[in-house]
Amino acid sequence: MTIERFGEYRGTPVLRTVLRSETISLALLSYGGVVQSWEVNGPRGPMQATLGFDTFAPYPEWSRSFGIIAGRLANRVHEGRLRLDGETYQLDRNEGRNHLHGGSEGLGRQLWSLESDGRAARLALTSPDGAMGYPGTVHFTVDVTVDGPTVTFNMTGVPDRPTPIALAQHSYYALGGPVADHVLHIAAHEMTVTDAANIPTGEIMPVAGTEFDFMTPRAIGEMELDDNFCLAERAPAATLEGRDMTLVLSTDRPGLQVYNAFDMPEIPVPGLGGALYGPLSAIALEAQDWPDAVNHEHFPGVIATPEFPYRQTTSITIVPR
Repeated sequence: MTIERFGEYRGTPVLRTVLRSETISLALLSYGGVVQSWEVNGPRGPMQATLGFDTFAPYPEWSRSFGIIAGRLANRVHEGRLRLDGETYQLDRNEGRNHLHGGSEGLGRQLWSLESDGRAARLALTSPDGAMGYPGTVHFTVDVTVDGPTVTFNMTGVPDRPTPIALAQHSYYALGGPVADHVLHIAAHEMTVTDAANIPTGEIMPVAGTEFDFMTPRAIGEMELDDNFCLAERAPAATLEGRDMTLVLSTDRPGLQVYNAFDMPEIPVPGLGGALYGPLSAIALEAQDWPDAVNHEHFPGVIATPEFPYRQTTSITIVPR
């Protein structure tokens, strides 16, 4: 069966499909466009590369955006406020005074339609005018394809009027062994500086000579990482090496948010295969537009229009070591 019932959310079935190649199995949910499982075939059998849950029930309460499609605006918007064409819009504030990942009912908490042939899948969702405070109706599609060890996410957002759109695929990766020992390379000479609430100040800072310099691959350690890197190269944009697997990420987006879950609370329900999740359990690599770009004119723009809709292509390859 290509599509199966995985649970129920607010009285509507949650669907699941598994895309397979000769080297990986990737499970997708209609809830939030979630990547629920990412298994890589290794010499000793399948290895789980990402965080998730074996059943649907924990997702609405306990997921920390595990595997979601984040948006309409991924990452943070200062005080949930934006101006467009002379008007001010107040977005949902779901992280203190700020807006995060599209709000408390963002795309990662919506039910998408799901089509699948076992090698490729299409998720689709129409977000109405005013959803979470955003102007305009937007038709979103996410096409997910599997080719050998590579998964490609082609995302589009077609609005009926100018509106900001910036999506991110938000999987957390654990590639074997402690995450602090994972070796990270990011093709970025600069990063966006943030304040105490992790909101960009507008400053763009060189990473050379700082703890955020990953131009030369090195172990992450236990530093606190929840930062946007300004990509100089996008193919590849980043590599991540764990004890058992290596990941390579390429994207056409200008930024990469790296979050090593340093402050993730202990999750009181078991994850995939009975795993326990808490601080430093995994690292999220989120290809994205720069956060709070709607409030910084010198950041790359995020306004989509009917004539120039939003598009993103991000490819992630995971292979055994």
